[in-house]
Amino acid sequence: MLTDRDELDCFLILAEELHFGRTAERMLLSRARVSQLVQRLERRVGAPLFLRTSRRVTLTALGRQLRDDLEPHHRGISAALERAAATARAADGVLHVGFTTPPTGELVLKAAEALRATHPGLAVEVCEVPLSDPYGQLRSGDFDVQVTEFPVREADLGEGPALLTEARVLAVAAGHPLAGRDSVSLEELAGVPLLTIAGDLPPYRREAQSPARTPAGRPIRRGPEVTNMQEALMLVAAGRGALLTAAHTATYHARPGVSYVPFTDAEPVGYGLVWRAADNSGAVRAFARAALAAAGARPAPPAG
Repeated sequence: MLTDRDELDCFLILAEELHFGRTAERMLLSRARVSQLVQRLERRVGAPLFLRTSRRVTLTALGRQLRDDLEPHHRGISAALERAAATARAADGVLHVGFTTPPTGELVLKAAEALRATHPGLAVEVCEVPLSDPYGQLRSGDFDVQVTEFPVREADLGEGPALLTEARVLAVAAGHPLAGRDSVSLEELAGVPLLTIAGDLPPYRREAQSPARTPAGRPIRRGPEVTNMQEALMLVAAGRGALLTAAHTATYHARPGVSYVPFTDAEPVGYGLVWRAADNSGAVRAFARAALAAAGARPAPPAG
């Protein structure tokens, strides 16, 4: 038996008000239309739901049963519709998305393009995350979400699954003895100074970018500090130090005087979505779904 939503709304309001006039006012309908909806529902059910006299309206026993059965489901449907509408509203406006590398920037643009079809009211603005300030603009609200290097161990930031992974390489001057090698190991970092990132980086991020010691415990010398990739590669080409970086750098930042040598034993670097844990809006969730699809990644299983 198919029932019109207006019939159910009318029945529950009348069951509460027990007055056709007040029910009509709440529903912005005429009293005749309210009566018509109630009668139509009673025909569907096959028995009266209300007793009507010139002085009062009361529920029949069947009417009370139907009211008690319907109310929790009706509240659930109404709440679900309100949540859906809130999500839709949250997914309108402008979403500011940060990226840290060219591959993550391409992923962000691919996700943004997909969102045009599913969320036409949501505009995505894209901007690069500063190398020396990985989370500052996210925390300040300049970015709503960003695709950044993992791991992220910040109590106020949430993260999703890894979307991209790639190998690590060592950038050295073209004339350096390691430049002609097919590969290098992490132990060989003891023989070259590593450029470091300027700024207030968390210790775990600084250690991942420029470790203080090799796996065997040998110290690694510190080279000059840099604030961006072009500055780093200029110093590498000048022989001022080596740079531990991701494999994409060889493609996107190829330049005379710099050679890229792959590692045999370095852990790959992963990239994923990071957002303010207290601000997981509908727009952020919509972008997360689009980014997962764009990367071909599988959603993480639900907690618990």
